[in-house]
Amino acid sequence: MSNARISSYLLTAPRTRRPTLCTKLRRCYYDYSYGYREPRTFTLPDYTSTQLENRTVNAPLLRYVDSLRTHGHRASRIDPLDLLQREEVAALNPERYGLVDPSQTYDINGIIWTRPVGEDSGPEYWPLEKITRHLRDVYVGRIAYEYMHSPSKTERLWFSHLLESEEAEARKVDDEQRKRIHELLAKSEVFDQFLQLKFPNLKRYGLEGGESMLPALDALFSSSAQAGVEHIIIGMPHRGRLNLLTGMLEFPPSALFHKIKGGSELPEGYGAAAGDVISHLTGSPSLQYSGASKPVKVSLLPNPSHLEAVNPVALGKTRAKQFALLKTLQRAGETGCRPGDRVMCVQLHGDASFTGQGIVMEGLGLSNLPHYTVGGSVHLVVNIGYTTPASSARSSLYCSDVAKMINAPVLHVNGDYPEDVQRAVEVAFKYRNYFRKDIIVDLIVYRRWGHNELDEPAFTQPLMYEKIRSRRSVPALYEERLIDENVLTKDAAEAVRAGHKEFLAAELAAVPAHTPGSHSSVLQGQWAGLTSPANRAAVRDPETGVEKATLQTVGRASVAVPEGFEIHPRLQRHVKHRLQAMDSGQGLDWATAEALAFGSIMLEGCDVRISGQDVGRGTFSQRHAMLVDQKTEGVVVPLNLALDCTGRLELANSSLSEMAVLGFEYGVSWEKPDMLPIWEAQFGDFFNGAQVIIDTFISSGETKWLKQSGIVLLLPHGLDGAGPEHSSSRIERMLQLTNDPYTFHDGPDAANINMHVTFPTTPAQYFHLLRRQVKRNFRKPLIVAGPKGLLRLPAAASTLDELSTGHKFQPVLDDPAITDPESVSRVVLLSGKLYYDLAKERQKRGLDGKVAFVRVEELSPFPFRPLLDVMSGYAKAGDVVWLQEEPRNQGAWTHVEPRLNAVMERLERPRVVAFKGRREDAVPAPGIASLYAAQQKAVVEAAFEGL
Repeated sequence: MSNARISSYLLTAPRTRRPTLCTKLRRCYYDYSYGYREPRTFTLPDYTSTQLENRTVNAPLLRYVDSLRTHGHRASRIDPLDLLQREEVAALNPERYGLVDPSQTYDINGIIWTRPVGEDSGPEYWPLEKITRHLRDVYVGRIAYEYMHSPSKTERLWFSHLLESEEAEARKVDDEQRKRIHELLAKSEVFDQFLQLKFPNLKRYGLEGGESMLPALDALFSSSAQAGVEHIIIGMPHRGRLNLLTGMLEFPPSALFHKIKGGSELPEGYGAAAGDVISHLTGSPSLQYSGASKPVKVSLLPNPSHLEAVNPVALGKTRAKQFALLKTLQRAGETGCRPGDRVMCVQLHGDASFTGQGIVMEGLGLSNLPHYTVGGSVHLVVNIGYTTPASSARSSLYCSDVAKMINAPVLHVNGDYPEDVQRAVEVAFKYRNYFRKDIIVDLIVYRRWGHNELDEPAFTQPLMYEKIRSRRSVPALYEERLIDENVLTKDAAEAVRAGHKEFLAAELAAVPAHTPGSHSSVLQGQWAGLTSPANRAAVRDPETGVEKATLQTVGRASVAVPEGFEIHPRLQRHVKHRLQAMDSGQGLDWATAEALAFGSIMLEGCDVRISGQDVGRGTFSQRHAMLVDQKTEGVVVPLNLALDCTGRLELANSSLSEMAVLGFEYGVSWEKPDMLPIWEAQFGDFFNGAQVIIDTFISSGETKWLKQSGIVLLLPHGLDGAGPEHSSSRIERMLQLTNDPYTFHDGPDAANINMHVTFPTTPAQYFHLLRRQVKRNFRKPLIVAGPKGLLRLPAAASTLDELSTGHKFQPVLDDPAITDPESVSRVVLLSGKLYYDLAKERQKRGLDGKVAFVRVEELSPFPFRPLLDVMSGYAKAGDVVWLQEEPRNQGAWTHVEPRLNAVMERLERPRVVAFKGRREDAVPAPGIASLYAAQQKAVVEAAFEGL
């Protein structure tokens, strides 16, 4: 693209993509790169001069009113068991402010919001007694509001007006809605009782005591559908999951009973699928609500047993769905769609995990970041209590206090009163939909049983459970109330229960005829064009090369600098080097190969998203996929700017989080198979802060849930004197998680391994790996032990020809220096950067032709056949060794040893592969420089020992 065209683009591009020349006194180097979304901002009218004067004149009243807003929650009746220790809240006494006469009238204009904000129609006098009654009805009832901690005056005014201006009569629920609430509660109770009767030894994690969760979600789904939300993504734990699935999400009870009886929830024909437990089942129905123009699709994501781990996955899937919808609407000429308009994330939590799991804090920290926001999540904390008392489980008053780190409002509500629960949820949705920010509903309930139905909670909480066991259930209490108020008759109430019990019995009887798959969402929607990796139609080794002219176009575009845009002086060399490489076709470094992969993928209509800490420039200042104007701090992403294509590159510099960010990107990969999603660790071992995501999602998600993922983990790896922590990507851990066969295997399903683990040593290999991720007609997670020292090493450079048509990723690289394999006396098998040190030392020793270095570039799936083909040429080699710089108990050795020997057994002259390298160690590398140098020297010399 010419400078003139780029300059024109800057003037005409949509604001969400235009790199503004920022002059504000804030850092804005991220502004308007692709994927950036500004938070919504609102300003309510300020107080009028009359109102300000009245606030001064009636300052004691103002203090009293603000105290009720601020401290009313401390006196609210929000505990259904009435076990919360509540002290007298002196701040709620009007006498504390000199307000002693209940009949005294005060002008409330500008103090209490009974009129629209900004409207000033003169004085409005209320007696103190009415003021107190009105405000206590709002703030000291069965819903407790915490919003005064917000630093935003607009948000505080919004809440005050919404809560204080609505008459009590307007908050009443009509009879039809009350019958709907009763139906949800009664059916949930019948369901739990049915399971207890038919499967008494089942751990079902029922909802008894917390049934109000269902009316809460029902109100949320209804409000969102009426507001135009078309998709709801839910992340939730095990508690009440089966009640939600069968009670609201149209999951067939026969499928559940089939699973309980030992059957599979997965359709046949998907390889070695293992399935998951009943408390991790999923559903994705479309629900039609009155007053909504369209059904709302509600997707409950599969979850692992690790609490809260699914929530950032839900965020990532929500974000990706929003962007897919946004691109679709833009192509249709529709504008104005913002994150949160049509897709909403709902996160359910337990009280103990919400305050105890660090991933909650990490996820909240992503909520308002421009490349991670989803336009606000509604968080529902099902506060059931925990086996450990709150005094030992948290250091805060409420479990929800962690959300105040992002100034999120919190609504506490008594679960014994389902109508108040629905009111709280409706307020929460209004806030979320207006401000597009997170909000918390703390649903305070209890659990009738212990952690599960086989547990005895009275071991540690005897008084609490004495009280629980002596009280009527929430559905029974609500049912009695409706009968007393003539909303329901006893016969009608009993008919609801009897009808559902009869329905469940029929579903149980239908289990023998049940076949899994009728309700499955495997490879539907955006996944419809792909296949199972176990399918014979799976394309495992697609063409990944690209026409040379296209590569040159992409390469030049990747460093296109707009006219008048001043880049850092040191980046002039970066631009010059890449342009020279495009002209000569030589000397392509890793960042260049990566840019060519990204750009060529974009030209084919796929998006690329790379996320992590400092990914825009790259940890080692190698990438520079975004350029920052040194005068204005405006930003451009050259590939987005200069390539005329529908594919886009999103550079998402993340917060200093690993677990939530990796979970987020994994969620993106679930939603968009036509995107290349990448998470890059600053150093390879940083992934260990996200080990739960790797264990429970990335390595096992397909086996448990048939959920494919094309996520890429870039983990910089290599011993280079950085010490114990920044040297290793712990390849051994990744390899241990694979289901790679130990025995020789080269059948058509050889690529159907749960994760691909690679250790490429050339930019060309890396290029083909990235392109292979999107060119296959199935998806697999890819782990790349990435380079550090090789990033700019001339010996490791590639040519344009190696990236062009006809070339592919090679799982094994033979030694290019060997011209006569029969003269080789030793074959050294290895992976990674050590190859270049060895090649240099071999030349220095004059042993060219005597020792061959064969690189295993793909460790899983292990390349049995390609390695056998290479090793067959070294039939006369006296010995074969595996050499690695990592300690013996780390690195690839434990994974490759049995597989290497399986290959050796097939040679005409079988040999046992010996190990050479560092001895076993507790750390990947020493922190003492002299010790590291001595060890590294010994590793290199070991390759030539005895020659």
